[in-house]
Amino acid sequence: MNYPLMQENITRADLNKVIRFLQKKNPILTQSINVKKFEEEWSKWLGVKYSVFVNSGSSANLISIKIIKELFGLGEIIVPTLTWVSDIASVIQNGFQPVFVDIDKKNLCMNTEEVVNKITKKTKCVFLTHAQGFNGLDFKLLKYLKNKNIPLIEDVCESHGATYKNKKLGSYGLISNFSFYYAHHMSTIEGGMICTNNKKIYEIARMLRSHGMIRESNSKIIKSQYTNKYNRLNPDFIFAYPAYNSRNTEIGAIIGRNQLKKLDENNKKRISNFDFFIKNLNPKIYRVEFDFEGSCNYAFCLILKKKNFIQRDFLEQKMKLNGIEFRRGSSGGGNQLRQPYIKKYIKKIKLSDFPEVEHVHHFGYYIGNYPTLKKDNIKKICDILNSI
Repeated sequence: MNYPLMQENITRADLNKVIRFLQKKNPILTQSINVKKFEEEWSKWLGVKYSVFVNSGSSANLISIKIIKELFGLGEIIVPTLTWVSDIASVIQNGFQPVFVDIDKKNLCMNTEEVVNKITKKTKCVFLTHAQGFNGLDFKLLKYLKNKNIPLIEDVCESHGATYKNKKLGSYGLISNFSFYYAHHMSTIEGGMICTNNKKIYEIARMLRSHGMIRESNSKIIKSQYTNKYNRLNPDFIFAYPAYNSRNTEIGAIIGRNQLKKLDENNKKRISNFDFFIKNLNPKIYRVEFDFEGSCNYAFCLILKKKNFIQRDFLEQKMKLNGIEFRRGSSGGGNQLRQPYIKKYIKKIKLSDFPEVEHVHHFGYYIGNYPTLKKDNIKKICDILNSI
């Protein structure tokens, strides 16, 4: 690929940090002090009180929805049609009914009007994805959820550093999730983070990350409650929840701590790249009228204006011939309602009720945007794209 989706997201400097750590005498590789420090540093960067480092963004999704189940019981969860599969899977796996809404063409995130219209007495939370680095929040949505006392979960896996009202995404919801997969703004090889300002949620997340064990909690009160009630159990092996092993490692945390130091600088380059990309795209062929305020895009958003399959197929041939790596359908491969796994859980699907995500599903793409990508290469990419 001449123009890959990602390049050098884990650097030699990151690897050298790991090598120096491994050269120590008897280094602890499992979750330990570096995981704790990474969580603290990430919380400070994001502007929240608590963070829990896990082995993937998908695990962060699963644990977050499990917490909603524990605190609020079962019901419906409002979800986007354009997102990664684990958002929807975590809802289904925890026994909730997903209620889908269409996207807003200006930011690829959930349409606020549809969210408001689909909230019922059964709604337990709104699970919003900030797709591809765009901000999906607005005043109406936040005010409505607050008035109705409905929790917001933010999936910020593709939007590290993006903001709303100059405040980072991931600091608005009751819980927020991040992914540190290789292709995202920063990477820990595989990894994710659960973030919250709620102490109770933080303690539950710590336990759910590690088999549901109470010894993983930092709360002396929680530990004493369980040890007093279950005094015939070894305090080291009291399992409060039927949970998982979603822990990450010291190696992941070391890479994450080093990556975090340069995240803001790299994000400035991504923002500059995206602005240059949009300005050089032909607006007669592609959509360029997005809401850019607060956005921090890890990829270039490419959406054909017309519903033309011949033009689409020709575009894909052009990109393949010129070594431009791409993914059709944008985030998660497009409309999740078209995926086979959902057929068992939603019997009647009327795709015409979701026109915006349907357009992106067939005629939308993302291509690589990364800090080392030069402006002259972006210009070459745009020239290729515009030539169709």
